[in-house]
Amino acid sequence: QDYYGKVLQKSEDLKTNACITSARPLPKVVRDALERVHEEVVTRYYGCGLVIPECLASCRILDLGSGSGRDCYLLSQLVGERGHVTGIDMTEGQVRRGAGASPHPPSISPPSFPSSSQVEVAKKHIAYHMDKFGYRKPNVEFLQGYMEKLGDAGLADESYDIVISNCVINLVPDKRAVLREAYRVLKPGGEMYFSDVYASQHLSETVRKHSVLWGECLAGALYWRDLYSIAEQVGFSPPCLVTASPITIGDKELEGIIGDCRFVSATFRLFKVPGSSRTGPGQVIYNGGIVGHERELVFDANFTFKEGEVVDVDAEMAAILRSSRFAEEFLIRGSRANAAALQSCC
Repeated sequence: QDYYGKVLQKSEDLKTNACITSARPLPKVVRDALERVHEEVVTRYYGCGLVIPECLASCRILDLGSGSGRDCYLLSQLVGERGHVTGIDMTEGQVRRGAGASPHPPSISPPSFPSSSQVEVAKKHIAYHMDKFGYRKPNVEFLQGYMEKLGDAGLADESYDIVISNCVINLVPDKRAVLREAYRVLKPGGEMYFSDVYASQHLSETVRKHSVLWGECLAGALYWRDLYSIAEQVGFSPPCLVTASPITIGDKELEGIIGDCRFVSATFRLFKVPGSSRTGPGQVIYNGGIVGHERELVFDANFTFKEGEVVDVDAEMAAILRSSRFAEEFLIRGSRANAAALQSCC
């Protein structure tokens, strides 16, 4: 709260590129949606990349650490009027002028807005965006609360199709609680799609208690192997790595404190796969129906699905596709002899 509400005054004050999340090229539909987000919302948003999964029409999405609401308003357009987006953020501190990813070059001062909390900035522009999008009623809401205590904010079991998070889980001491809560609020077949910072080793007490390194998303980074164990303990499928990029520090003093530890910014997707969907490996064919990904769906670092092409998948991926919102976008053929005929996943 202190670092993001008081210490930082603009995104250029960040001492590392840890919060520049790894990203793939954005589809035109996403770029166009971002253009329609209010300037103050974009200006007050910290310098993170976009974390936008595919196949979102009519979905219910929860954004953990939603800040000024940039991603929520972008997602509001992609889910459509029948979908819904909830943003939850803990910051109560005053966000000063220019504290966010400015759309202007660094040499040009961003516009000055009255100080207000991140959640307040997000809330005050709801009517503007609904009018801009041509919606009859709001499909977004913003809550103040903690991502490891979603029940305190009134979020019910199995109430969301997707949970997203953009470089904020590292700021929470109890990562297991965050993943456990995300798993609880996801519907069966639901997905957690998130970017965060990971370390090459367990961090020392000196690093973990360093306030600037914590604010810079490094001191709270998980040892990457721990993500896999926590995900399994909570109940998620094994993490699917989407993209990853190395982090540079750029500050000699901080580099000295960190030592030989290395950090990476990575995007993962986790699925809440029902046991009934686990029936073994198979072959799948992508129908090509997802907006912005009609010809090719880059699902993760291991699987790219091209329209009409047969792809062999392992049991885990077959279960993910069969149980998730992607089911209607694929035809699937099981590996057993009695499942030779193509049929719809759903």
